[in-house]
Amino acid sequence: MNPYLSAATAAGGSDDVAPAWDGDNGQWWDWYMSLAADDAPVTLVDVPAPVPGPLPDEATIIAELAEPYDLAVGAVGAFAADGFVVLPRVVSPGAAEVLRRRLTDLLATTGGAGLRAREMMWLEDPLVRAAVLSPRIAGISAALLGVTTLRLYHDSALCKEPGAGRTPWHHDAHHFPLESHDVVSTWMPLQPVPSAMGPLSFARGMDTWRLLADLPFDKVGTSYDRRVSEALRDADVVVHDEPFALGDVSFHSTLCFHTAGANGTTQPRMVLGATYYADGARMVDRPTMVSGDWRLFVPDTAPGEVAASPRNPVVTGHSAGAGVDLELPEVNTSV
Repeated sequence: MNPYLSAATAAGGSDDVAPAWDGDNGQWWDWYMSLAADDAPVTLVDVPAPVPGPLPDEATIIAELAEPYDLAVGAVGAFAADGFVVLPRVVSPGAAEVLRRRLTDLLATTGGAGLRAREMMWLEDPLVRAAVLSPRIAGISAALLGVTTLRLYHDSALCKEPGAGRTPWHHDAHHFPLESHDVVSTWMPLQPVPSAMGPLSFARGMDTWRLLADLPFDKVGTSYDRRVSEALRDADVVVHDEPFALGDVSFHSTLCFHTAGANGTTQPRMVLGATYYADGARMVDRPTMVSGDWRLFVPDTAPGEVAASPRNPVVTGHSAGAGVDLELPEVNTSV
């Protein structure tokens, strides 16, 4: 019995994910992190706190994120082939530090079993809104997917505390209740992430998920995580497991299997993430407990309907200076 499951979500076999999640998303993260196979104790390594230099003001950061990013030749092809790409210097060190401090404040009262997480911050904080709805991030995401118009599914702050364990192997198509595979997630670490801090790691190959499609999910224990790891090893799948320099941002497809190591350092690992999908995508007919409290992210939308609620604004990657209205929208946050 998994201690993070209610009687309703624990019902059925260990691979039965049909019940709806009946807790909040903080509880969902505690459950999901418990599914990782942590085989070795974590010994903490000292790493210095970030020293970014002079910090820009919010207007400077917003202007930076409104500038287009020049994708390297081959980046779109690499994403299509591999299912992910890691891009350098997407944000400046100063912008990353200001965002890190902002997320630290936003997470100040958020609990969690090693990983503290929070979503939908764009509804309350203008700087987070400017980052996740920015023309720079939207432009990269749209170019990688080969679409013109995207919508935001949700943002996320992920703070993995010193000593916190692994994030289990997964692909986001299992999580996001969207019919479309034109879905991309960003992972923006707000400090350097050396190997000891647990960078995001990716199983190379857009079609690698097919090797794992028949593995039974385990909502109670760690067997699914172990089986994915074993299957990747047996198939000689290359796993990209590299440190992130400050300013690097990764973009991965909803089909890309990925994981993250334990944080074996003395500093918290703070990440700003976001997920975008092609405008027009519909909700799946039967969302499961693996999607958490998805109605928080796509309210007033029934299974099978187009995902286009007020909490899923359109994002576009226009030229420098263009972009979104940075005034917070009038949204009923009690939905």
